[in-house]
Amino acid sequence: MSTSKRSPIIVEHLRKQQMLDSMAKDKRIDGRAFDELRPLEIEVDVIKKANGSALVRLGNSEVIAGIKVETGEPFEGLENKGALIVSAEVLPTASPHVEPGPPDEEVIELARVVDRGVRESETVDLEKLVLVEGKVVYTIFVDCSVLNADGNLFDATSYATVAAILTAKIPIFEMQDGKVVDTGNTMPMPVTTIPISVTQVKMGDAMLIDPTAEEEAAMDARITITTSDEGYCALQKGYTGSFTIEQIKKAAEIARIKGEEVRAKMKEITKYGT
Repeated sequence: MSTSKRSPIIVEHLRKQQMLDSMAKDKRIDGRAFDELRPLEIEVDVIKKANGSALVRLGNSEVIAGIKVETGEPFEGLENKGALIVSAEVLPTASPHVEPGPPDEEVIELARVVDRGVRESETVDLEKLVLVEGKVVYTIFVDCSVLNADGNLFDATSYATVAAILTAKIPIFEMQDGKVVDTGNTMPMPVTTIPISVTQVKMGDAMLIDPTAEEEAAMDARITITTSDEGYCALQKGYTGSFTIEQIKKAAEIARIKGEEVRAKMKEITKYGT
């Protein structure tokens, strides 16, 4: 994928210096404050044939998520739980730096980080999605496609995934004569909490929330922290640079505050809890 592919070294150096000069005045190059999100738009039920779907625009980054529910065997060691699988792809038209072909390590990491946030927060009560323990369970596939890549795909993809889960209507299956039968009825996804990821990058000594692709190309390190209604539930550090303990503490506090803001918007749009 390499959506944060770096420019030629001279251009990269000059552009990063421009960013650092702007940050010395407490502003980013796009005019935002260090802890300011880009405009966030969330639409739900955008794929009529899916069991749940959502389209998210975070600045110029755009991601669509669709849910398909089937039945299958449980994962080994999780015989009393349904299965949930998050996958991601970046369409070749999403960025000039994306080429057709199998997912590279960046796309695989994207899917894993989003999956971890949903799984570790126990967003879905998977114990309620079992038909025959150890044999037949609900299997939830969440397929995410990046339509436009302009930075912070971790959060944009996570928000699309969560919004799709919150508004999903899944088929009610029953066992009849040893076979799985679709009753033709649906039920809401058994949701227990709302995970919200907040990604920040380090550039020089500054920490920037919701980075653009240009900022990601000049970053020293990246950290994604996911919180739920109950507290912190997942963390992923990326790229080659490092964070001080104080920077991680500050990043965690910002993730908590911004997570609450995005969570409130998510609840309003999806009508969760109403």
